[in-house]
Amino acid sequence: MDKLNTLWQSTALAHFESGQIIMMLVGFGLLYLAIVKKFEPLLLLPIGFGALLTNIPLAGFSEAGGVLHYIYYIGIDTGVFPLLIFMGVGAMTDFGALIANPKTLWLGAAAQFGIFATLFGAIAMNFIPGIEFTLQDASAIAIIGGADGPTAIFLASKLAPELLGAIAVAAYSYMALVPIIQPPIMKALTNEAERKIEMQQLRVVTTREKIIFPLAVLFLTILFLPTATPLVGMFCLGNLMKESGVVDRLSNTAQNELINIVTIFLGLAVGSKLSSEEFLTAETLGILALGAVAFGVGTAAGVLMAKILAKFSSEPINPLIGAAGVSAVPMAARVVNKVGLEANPHNFLLMHAMGPNVAGVLGSAVAAGILLALVG
Repeated sequence: MDKLNTLWQSTALAHFESGQIIMMLVGFGLLYLAIVKKFEPLLLLPIGFGALLTNIPLAGFSEAGGVLHYIYYIGIDTGVFPLLIFMGVGAMTDFGALIANPKTLWLGAAAQFGIFATLFGAIAMNFIPGIEFTLQDASAIAIIGGADGPTAIFLASKLAPELLGAIAVAAYSYMALVPIIQPPIMKALTNEAERKIEMQQLRVVTTREKIIFPLAVLFLTILFLPTATPLVGMFCLGNLMKESGVVDRLSNTAQNELINIVTIFLGLAVGSKLSSEEFLTAETLGILALGAVAFGVGTAAGVLMAKILAKFSSEPINPLIGAAGVSAVPMAARVVNKVGLEANPHNFLLMHAMGPNVAGVLGSAVAAGILLALVG
């Protein structure tokens, strides 16, 4: 009997706790969303599997010496993985729509209102028993409103590493739910006539303009907000490699092999923080609730700003494109195009929506830099 008991105690089954079982079910839920529903599978799949691994008793994946521990330390604790992701995203981004219609920069900026609204919301949640967010915690939570996963992870790793798992899951979950969350908000804030508005074709942007743009953005960031230069700088590097046309091998690597490898490790590292001790708390539920509100506020602010711009613009502006001001590239732009086509089969808004969409990426990085400068 002693040998049988010893054998039983050596198995993971003998040491499972209810919290670990719940978190493994969360992991299976993320895998379901990734595989069956195809919601943000590139990240939800490794995050979900990482959640399974980190909650296995006795396996030690997330403890010192475990593979997930080192992946987290090397890539997240140092802030390297989000920066490499930003370089890859920059290499895949075309700023042509934003350069051709610079007014859409206001839409990307307006959508970041969700970030600062969430900041005050997180502070206000301290009045709820069982929840206690510091200013650093609230700032890290607020960035979820930008719908930018790498930025959320970068800021959380700097300001609130203990909340990283909940923040990352909230950020990527709401990014994946863009096609579900945004259309009702867009339709509620616009009428059918506004959704039918056709915009004029964008002018052709020269290669010289596309090369100068990332350099100009980097210079302005260095000048006015140096704390945002890690994110903006890597983003501009990736974009410059793409637009210069002289380092196609490097650009292709950043767009494909490098970003794919980093995405695998980033997802596993985030999943390693979905342990029952860190995730099953009142704060986590508060973060998930705030994330939904933040995303809705950001979408609404972008649409309302587009309606304001339309009143003062000599050229027609479809207010739907304001919803693309959040950083979910290019999903938000595709949703805008879909809703526009539903109202008018001849209304192709994709390229027009890409302007505020890429502006939103820069906007969330700038917002992160501001928060880091103020409370970091």
